Amino acid sequence: MADIGIIGAGSWGTALAVLLHKNGHKVTVWSILQEEIDMLEKEHEHKDKLPGVKLPEDMAFTTDMESAVKGKDVLVLAVPSPFTRSTSHSMREYVGEGQIVVNVAKGIEEKSLFTLSQVIEEEIPQAKVAVLSGPSHAEEVGRGIPTTIVVGAKEKETAEYLQNIFMNEVFRVYVSPDVLGIELGAALKNVVALAAGIADGLGYGDNTKAALITRGITEIARLGTAMGGRFETFCGLTGIGDLIVTCASMHSRNRRAGILIGKGYTMDEAMKEVKMVVEGVYSAKAAMALAKKYQVEIPIIEQVNAVLFEGKEAGAAVKELMIRDKKLENSDIPWG
Repeated sequence: MADIGIIGAGSWGTALAVLLHKNGHKVTVWSILQEEIDMLEKEHEHKDKLPGVKLPEDMAFTTDMESAVKGKDVLVLAVPSPFTRSTSHSMREYVGEGQIVVNVAKGIEEKSLFTLSQVIEEEIPQAKVAVLSGPSHAEEVGRGIPTTIVVGAKEKETAEYLQNIFMNEVFRVYVSPDVLGIELGAALKNVVALAAGIADGLGYGDNTKAALITRGITEIARLGTAMGGRFETFCGLTGIGDLIVTCASMHSRNRRAGILIGKGYTMDEAMKEVKMVVEGVYSAKAAMALAKKYQVEIPIIEQVNAVLFEGKEAGAAVKELMIRDKKLENSDIPWG
């Protein structure tokens, strides 16, 4: 049995707390919000973010960072990506040398252009930092619906240790050393999911969705490999797998926000309506900055940025994508 601290009591943190408790581990859930902790202690259910998923009576809840972090075998960092740095900074004084921190949020920090594991490593240099990612809606994981994900870590031993902690008959865990590729796939797919939602909001169909997913993963892999990620990673669960589920499901806050934008909502109005952090909005600008730095073309993500931040009409953005210069689908395939 491992002693695990879940830092962040949103839908994903709560779902993973339930999963880890079922696996026989001791679980403490931390939130910065006293009212959230009060609700969890009283109701043993996150009524707002994960309704219908009951939390066990012996699960601990706290707003005290020291008790949630100090001496734990594993820390699962499950706050929204914009709060990864500030939360990591708050954790730092309580994290021991070699203590494992598993990041489960998805995003790129806009100012530094760091992946979230890089942010954590900068703030908590004494920690062993790993990532957990893949096509995994909290609403389904919390209900025990079969799910498959990937744990990435620099050390094989760390990845395999976490594989054993998280894996069960409904939650299959693979391991990978490509932490960078995993995180880039996870962050950039949220931007493409916004595009897929916008297309849905405009009333487009399955042809459009398939095109966005296929060309979207091409953009993600193009930028990701230029940055040092492995191409195989973008063909796997944290690449095309996560992109499919995020573009297709109404569980996806990025797709839901995109639908509203396609219907004419502003970015701020859409985020307010969704009532959750829309990670793709925060990763979109960072993706453009990275594409410029690495001299990579990402036309779908570029048009999403124009709609989000420049007031471009969504239909015009789609039209511009369709009438771009003629291209080969794959420049690496020779003629004859």
